[in-house]
Amino acid sequence: MKRTDTRDDATGSLRFSPVNAALGVAGLGCLVAGYWLLSNGSITAAPILLVLAYVVFLPLAIIK
Repeated sequence: MKRTDTRDDATGSLRFSPVNAALGVAGLGCLVAGYWLLSNGSITAAPILLVLAYVVFLPLAIIK
């Protein structure tokens, strides 16, 4: 029985680029800043940063 190697096909479709890294770092930065602002009592900027990180930056870092 011949064994097929599908690793080449799988790794060809998922590539990590500098754009992914930049979006991931931006997402993590927003998370850190959002939780830091939340601990300091900010009720407007903290949720905006957290939603931006969880809904925009981190999914884009995975998808792009």
